[in-house]
Amino acid sequence: MEEYKNSSGFLHGLTLKYPTLPSYPVFTPSMFELITNADVYAPKSLGIQNLLICAGKIVYIGEQVPQLDDSLSVQVIDLAGARLIPGFIDAHAHITGGGGEAGPSTRVPPLHLSQFTDAGVTSVIGLLGTDDLTRNTQTLLTQVMGLREEGLSAWCYTGGYHLPAMTLTESVRSDIVNLEPVIGVGEVAISDHRSSQPTLDEILRLASETHVAGLMTGKAGIVHFHLGDGERGLSMIRDCLETSEIPARVFNPTHINRNKALFEEACDLSSKGCSVDITAFPEDERESRGWSTTEAVSRYFDKGCDPHKLTISSDGGGCLPHFDAQGELLHMGFAKSSAMAVTFKAMLESGLAIEKTLPLMTSNVASLLRLHGKGQIETGRDADLLVIDENHAINSVMANGVWHKKMGQQIVKGLFE
Repeated sequence: MEEYKNSSGFLHGLTLKYPTLPSYPVFTPSMFELITNADVYAPKSLGIQNLLICAGKIVYIGEQVPQLDDSLSVQVIDLAGARLIPGFIDAHAHITGGGGEAGPSTRVPPLHLSQFTDAGVTSVIGLLGTDDLTRNTQTLLTQVMGLREEGLSAWCYTGGYHLPAMTLTESVRSDIVNLEPVIGVGEVAISDHRSSQPTLDEILRLASETHVAGLMTGKAGIVHFHLGDGERGLSMIRDCLETSEIPARVFNPTHINRNKALFEEACDLSSKGCSVDITAFPEDERESRGWSTTEAVSRYFDKGCDPHKLTISSDGGGCLPHFDAQGELLHMGFAKSSAMAVTFKAMLESGLAIEKTLPLMTSNVASLLRLHGKGQIETGRDADLLVIDENHAINSVMANGVWHKKMGQQIVKGLFE
């Protein structure tokens, strides 16, 4: 470790010598990070603030620079008025890889650490999709733990597209209660020819098991639904709300911007208490009958829908297949977590206010998923921070108090990158 001390006793230009194996840094009690002159959006604007980071946590935020003992090792970074925002939470990513709809050669490889952090994603929720057979809860959990070891915050859902749900401990409720990283069930496919064509009773039983497991553990306890282009749309979820006592927050549909009729249904569903999720589809893969992320967000706000019930995720690692009316594959694209950064920039460039759009990737997601240390810049929360430049691009990324990207350069990578 190289240290450069200024006249005030602070240490500038600290160079961390990371071990070769593993490729992620280890905290020591004497490590402090002081970030000065940051234009903080928490996600609400706090103006120019100074932050002190210790052991992965935000321990101080204030207008005054804290005075620290000269014996402490402190790295100081002056942001000179640059914007500082919470790290993105990607609540829908195929971390073990997705795909497979066009044969084994189309299975997407597992995602590496920097595929998330380079895009500003500091927390991720992994899940299974169409292929919940050759990929399973065991491999998903292992990938979660690997990403955690490399410095990312990670959790996962149990199950996948099909019912009965693929589980590790033979029941959804048991998986959520007994496996710490498992916070809910997903992505369960409805209104899609690739789904298991679940009945209302099957969905209600699944939602009940998930909700009770959430009550027992304090976890999210939600069912995360994949929505296809089927004409039934969100009717299954509406029927669940009308015929049961299960809280609306348990039902969480995604891909709601894939077509315009589905989007209208989702806006209405949000008024009943469901959180709905927009997918950050790449422009070249977006269906012409759907809305781009920016268009969908603008329309959602223009309708006066509850701003706390909307989130954005990437579908990173998942396939983006296009089928004909007979279910035959026409062509296939693939999603990336980088869509989070691209979408954030596009929303701001379109004129959407940062204080309205930022919660869709941060605090709203943390609230829905009950990730209590995430989603906001606040004393006592995890130090997941992004520095944004004047062009709305991600300049630097801190995950759990460690810089993974600095001044546009990726400085921490996964072991096999």
